[in-house]
Amino acid sequence: MNTVTILHNPGCSKSRATLELLAERGIVPRIVYYLRAPPGIEELEQLLALLGLQPRELMRRDESAYLSNGLDDPNLGRAELLAALHAHPQLIQRPIVIAGGKAAIGRPPEAVLDIL
Repeated sequence: MNTVTILHNPGCSKSRATLELLAERGIVPRIVYYLRAPPGIEELEQLLALLGLQPRELMRRDESAYLSNGLDDPNLGRAELLAALHAHPQLIQRPIVIAGGKAAIGRPPEAVLDIL
């Protein structure tokens, strides 16, 4: 089986539930604690391509860092939004599971089953 990776935040109930869902299926993923080691710009670009999303679609708009950094400004470009995701990884939707050249956001956790 291909390596399964999860961008995990142990403080997030959806992230914990997704990890549990994988374990129930006998999958032991590589766990990336993205808040401790934020993904670089290139890695964010790869994630966005796998997810089929634009940078703003990957952002948690209810996080205080979203408004406090003016990320609701529609004039911000891709590079600025990617820089914000890197600088403030708590803005990244979670969890993200990557497997077999595909990725899915575990909201709900069962959404990741489509890529396994």
